[in-house]
Amino acid sequence: MNRTLIKNVKIINEGEIITGDILIEDQLIAEVGTIDNVPTNTQIIDGLGKYVMPGVIDDQVHFREPGLTHKANIGTESKAAVAGGITSFIEMPNTVPQATTQALLQDKFDIAANASYANYSFMFGGTNDNLEELLKTDPHKVAAIKLFLGSSTGNMLVDDEKVLEKIFSSTKMLIAVHCEDETTIRDNLASAKTMYGDNIPMDFHPKIRSEEACYISSSKAVALAQKTGARLHVFHLSTARETVLFRNDIPLEEKKITAEVCVHHLWFDDSFYKEKGTFIKWNPAIKTKEDKKGLWKALLTDKIDVIATDHAPHTLEEKSQIYTKAPSGGPLVQHGLLAMLEATHHGILSLEKLVEKMCHNPAILFQIEKRGYIRKGYYADLVLVDLESPQTITKEGLLYKCGWSPFEGTTFNSEITHTFVNGKLVYNHGKFDDDNRGMQLTFTRPS
Repeated sequence: MNRTLIKNVKIINEGEIITGDILIEDQLIAEVGTIDNVPTNTQIIDGLGKYVMPGVIDDQVHFREPGLTHKANIGTESKAAVAGGITSFIEMPNTVPQATTQALLQDKFDIAANASYANYSFMFGGTNDNLEELLKTDPHKVAAIKLFLGSSTGNMLVDDEKVLEKIFSSTKMLIAVHCEDETTIRDNLASAKTMYGDNIPMDFHPKIRSEEACYISSSKAVALAQKTGARLHVFHLSTARETVLFRNDIPLEEKKITAEVCVHHLWFDDSFYKEKGTFIKWNPAIKTKEDKKGLWKALLTDKIDVIATDHAPHTLEEKSQIYTKAPSGGPLVQHGLLAMLEATHHGILSLEKLVEKMCHNPAILFQIEKRGYIRKGYYADLVLVDLESPQTITKEGLLYKCGWSPFEGTTFNSEITHTFVNGKLVYNHGKFDDDNRGMQLTFTRPS
């Protein structure tokens, strides 16, 4: 049996911070508290002055494999994720080919089993014509169904309202959605092209992919979920207006309609377009300071349930093109937790609330088995953090295959020092256990 004891550490878990020890035996947490009788042959890590939290569960990433591996792959991006304190990720289906059949979905699981440093699951992609295949999805092994109600790739835009209602009515799986109204976006883009051609100024992005486009789509999705009783999770809210669609008067376990916000929508606003340009071009767009303020308010009052990254890398060459040609998305897994820890330094977000939104709630929302908490018998997915170790993000320190970050030049006050995945110390002060591989996530749901 392999044992590790983390001693003298401040444990952030379940709404409180306590000083204590954590004993790991093989893959699991064996004991939490004051541990005096240390078994022989135990590796000891002194965490004095550090905090430990459950590993982050990132419920929305794009790791680009298969088919888009010039941008990223599961190996490189999961390695960056582990360095960023993310021990489990859920990856999206819009790869090449798209994960819209059970066989293609299994191909992604097979790749991750051989390549992923972190624990993993994937979403099955819905289309206008694959309902029969969608209904074969195993709720114990697959995170969710993903529907693009806007900003799709390939044939993944689900815009047939009869098909949408059929999907919502037919599956008991959680349905995760990207909500932007395509008609509104097309009209706004056409108007901008009339004025500027293809070289549209970047600050038009939130006008093209507007508040109205987001609200029309997200409100329709919520109404359809209410009508059908479907379990709905709305990805990456970007506007204050959308937050009124969600409730905070019942526990998360009882919610059938939930919401996520991403790090970039909490960190940036439209004043950054002048400096960052296409490097902060995301869909949905980063919007106004008032929108950012409204998102923070909704997060802190529990209308928004989860913080994620929507990590979606592209090459420097791709992102350096003019507005209409530069793709949307950027790399975030290595620095998403650091950015949110910065909010704790500024008194915006407590450490307990950060852990709730990035660790506990994804586990609750997706019904992930034995993860997201520091509890006896749970998998030992743990992150040690030094809150008083400033660092400036440089290109040389980036682990993303794309080789750039929107946070380059940013100084964070914290450092992630250790990351355990299933009881193994996979990341230790910049060094990796390159032999360790994560596990496929499982889910405690009825069939």
